[in-house]
Amino acid sequence: MKAIAYVRVSTEKQADFGVSLEAQTAKVQAMAVVQGADLSEVIVDAGESAKSLNRPGMARLLAMVDSGAVNIVIIAKLDRLTRSVADLAELLKRFERRNVSLVSVADSLDTRTAAGRLVLNIMVSVSQWEREAIGERTRDAMHHKRANGERVGTIPFGYRAAADGLHIEAEPAEQSILARIQELRAAGYTTRRIADELNRQGFTTRRGTAWRFQYVAESLRAA
Repeated sequence: MKAIAYVRVSTEKQADFGVSLEAQTAKVQAMAVVQGADLSEVIVDAGESAKSLNRPGMARLLAMVDSGAVNIVIIAKLDRLTRSVADLAELLKRFERRNVSLVSVADSLDTRTAAGRLVLNIMVSVSQWEREAIGERTRDAMHHKRANGERVGTIPFGYRAAADGLHIEAEPAEQSILARIQELRAAGYTTRRIADELNRQGFTTRRGTAWRFQYVAESLRAA
């Protein structure tokens, strides 16, 4: 069996947590011996984040997978490959299309076995559920804050921060412009035409710049 290994660290400090390049390399080499695989290369990504797959070493790994030059990819731990559930799912599909197996030492995973595929699919599903649950809680919290008039992110056009710094209140000058925008919209004006009309009348944005249709659209959405 033809195998390649992949190791990654994002910072030198990770050596203190047992995930140095040397420690990972020793683990994947030992696993190759256990698997009886011919380890042709250990691909290294040093100082690269796992937030995306845009890494030099990852590009080489995928090129070898796509070319059919490898049967097994060995990693020390799943998070060395990626920390993104979406990216992991995409990698697994890509490996499967090329009949390439993934072996993770620390996670005791081997996608050549039914049990390994089951465990990995469960891990991916749980991670996806956790990510979506966090997103739902965040949206609910933001909705609650907005419902209570609390400041959330950028203050929308027509409002300003209240004296307590937590809530927002109407900004009279901007409210008059916002009311004009809504009147023009109700009259059937496009956002581009509204911007032209505001500029013709001498109105400016919060930054003192000319109105553009994108700013008009943002103001309408936030109103």
